[in-house]
Amino acid sequence: MSRILVVDDDPSIRDVIRFALERAGFAVAEAEDGRTAIGAFSAAAFDLVVLDVMMPELDGHEVCRVLRRQSAIPILFLSSKDEEIDRVVGLEIGGDDYLVKPFSPRELVARVKAILRRANGNTAHLKPEPEPTNTKILRHGLLMLNSDDVCVTWADQPIVLTATEFGILKTLMRHPGRVYTREGLMDGAYAIEKIVCDRTIDSHIRRLRAKFAAVGAAPIETLQGFGYRLGPCR
Repeated sequence: MSRILVVDDDPSIRDVIRFALERAGFAVAEAEDGRTAIGAFSAAAFDLVVLDVMMPELDGHEVCRVLRRQSAIPILFLSSKDEEIDRVVGLEIGGDDYLVKPFSPRELVARVKAILRRANGNTAHLKPEPEPTNTKILRHGLLMLNSDDVCVTWADQPIVLTATEFGILKTLMRHPGRVYTREGLMDGAYAIEKIVCDRTIDSHIRRLRAKFAAVGAAPIETLQGFGYRLGPCR
């Protein structure tokens, strides 16, 4: 049973989320503010965090930054802000998905399940293109991706990715050199089609590039007007 930490300062919203998630078979813990959430995360193991952005004292963005310094746990942001820049900021600081209030409990559960499937490396629900026979371990030059262990290395240096970043990179590694449109990457990395703006892929790509740059690598190439591809990894 997957454990979900729900962080929101509104008890009525926490009640709605808890009811929906428990009905779907998840174990749920709650935190009413950012500091409590960080304490709860340090004290117990969770598989995903549902995190409200607008909270007093320590908001969701700050909580996300703290969690990202110690974990790649999937994070689903909740917010009443619906501007594209707000979604992009949430994704660029480490969120995996972004859901706008008011939301449907059914959609929230669907997104949680989708994120967890990506985090667990289960892509059977997607509509994938034909893959090489061995898809457990993908290698391309100095780059290696292991689906069983959900790990990525560059020249034996580990790179910690979120579930969505892992899905995007795995899609690119299936066919190095092939150009993928944003829509193509969404189909490979997201379990539910079109649940996010395709421009959010750009945010995830920027984060991927920053993580590779930290180990002296730049494997992802942009073809202006077409999309992205995995270049030589040497």
